[in-house]
Amino acid sequence: MTDYRHLPKIELHCHLDSSVRIATVTEIGNELGLPLPDPIESALVAPGVCLELADYLRRIDLALEVMQQRKHLIRIAREFVEDLHVDRVTYGEVRFAPQLHTRGGLRLQEVVEAVSQGLAEGMEKTGVRVGLILCCLRHEDPETSLAIARLAIANANVVCGLDLAGDEARYPGAPHRAAFDLARSTGLRRTVHAGEASGAESVREAIELLGAERIGHGVRIEESPELVEYVREREITLEMCPLSNYQTRAVLSLARHPIDGLLRKNVRVTVSTDARTVSQTTVTSEFERLEKLFGWGLDEFSRCQKNAANGAFISSTERSALLARLT
Repeated sequence: MTDYRHLPKIELHCHLDSSVRIATVTEIGNELGLPLPDPIESALVAPGVCLELADYLRRIDLALEVMQQRKHLIRIAREFVEDLHVDRVTYGEVRFAPQLHTRGGLRLQEVVEAVSQGLAEGMEKTGVRVGLILCCLRHEDPETSLAIARLAIANANVVCGLDLAGDEARYPGAPHRAAFDLARSTGLRRTVHAGEASGAESVREAIELLGAERIGHGVRIEESPELVEYVREREITLEMCPLSNYQTRAVLSLARHPIDGLLRKNVRVTVSTDARTVSQTTVTSEFERLEKLFGWGLDEFSRCQKNAANGAFISSTERSALLARLT
């Protein structure tokens, strides 16, 4: 079996609030006097298979409780970068929704500043390069999404992209078009969660209506061979997270995950964790799992890393340097 542990990796799809260390939640929770379940893992870690995507998403509720103060956001962001370093991720992108971190009185700008400071501290300590993506949420008012898009644009020095996340089965992306039109008009990069809880039509909506350059998950794209070809021709990156996709019931089994078939069709697929704590996974373990399932090895690993480098929200100069490091 290939030893992926020390190979340099790229991760494009990971949520900060789904990747908080269990020990950190425990420590901050006790500091704040929060009632913590016993075992605490029952609130933070998803079961092998969830009832649905919404069941998976509720595992972030407790983590959000400890992410409402500046000092805690700085710490959690710094630790996230440290965890990427342990996983030998040399470039990663992390996403979060700033609007979920204002319960303690922080303004949106203060939230972004705290997280970016923590990421900067982690990068300085480890040498890992990390990009920050801000998330609009499907269930929220489109005006909130516009505010998040404006926030991302105003912080272009630390924010590399805009995302639309949440329960796509219940909430379409169309109401948030204005936010993504604004992002596109200013050159802000765009990714959209689609083709996970809803079908291939949600992927088409993300690309054609919201101008998505990358698709978060996209596992149900196989429902439309025409769309698979469309995505392949336009080199739209799919941010796939195999274990999470199984846990949320986006795929019926890991063995039936479409990532292998799509890679063989030269679709630009990549491998990420989605939620390091909620899924109890790493990029290393994702590739180990794919090797067992599909017989992947260094060739498939390298192709996914190249896909990720080409899909990363970075400058052409940074991309050349990242590809060189991978080689």
